[in-house]
Amino acid sequence: MTLFRLDASILPATSASRELGDLVESEWTAAHPDSPVVRRDLSADPVPATAWRDAVQGGFTPEADRTDAQREAIALARTFADELRGADALLFTVPLYNYGVSQHFKTWFDLAYTVPGIDPQGTDLRGKPATLVTVLGGNYDEGTPKEGWDHSTAWLRRVLEDVWGLDLRVVHRPFTLVGVNPALDAFAEPAAELKRSAESSAVRSGRELAELRGSSAA
Repeated sequence: MTLFRLDASILPATSASRELGDLVESEWTAAHPDSPVVRRDLSADPVPATAWRDAVQGGFTPEADRTDAQREAIALARTFADELRGADALLFTVPLYNYGVSQHFKTWFDLAYTVPGIDPQGTDLRGKPATLVTVLGGNYDEGTPKEGWDHSTAWLRRVLEDVWGLDLRVVHRPFTLVGVNPALDAFAEPAAELKRSAESSAVRSGRELAELRGSSAA
């Protein structure tokens, strides 16, 4: 059994999303100590910005006529798809950047989405247990002054839950910039509570991933 983990934070040493992802992973590995974890770090190994273009263009080009860049992009897309298909459970840690989806994750998704079985015509991932960890520097939840400024979480849920059909649970932590940005110092107490809640959610999600996979394998 295998856990596939993808991290999108560009600041790995101080990443709140990776920290929560570690809690999810710890619960998985506690339940499956001999199971491998396949990792893809989109900060250490970013997807080339031209890869999606090359893969799409290559798909409309006879194989013999494809450029080297098109062949490489298509091969990379297949690698991404194989990592997803080959895992028993999936973990994505994806921060909000500049009110939108991380470009690293979006480029990765777009490229994987070109592969048959992962593309719009059908998914090989339906029903696979997965956790999305998403963190936000501010707080854009209902009732906050910037309600609706989070243009990442809803999109992530749409493509993972609705498009790919994953059995998805979400760990969500706002206010990660409290203690970093002095303008947010007044929110220290609610931020601490939100952090504790997200950590509890991450632990619970990790246990559920392990249990769901264990039940389906039985």
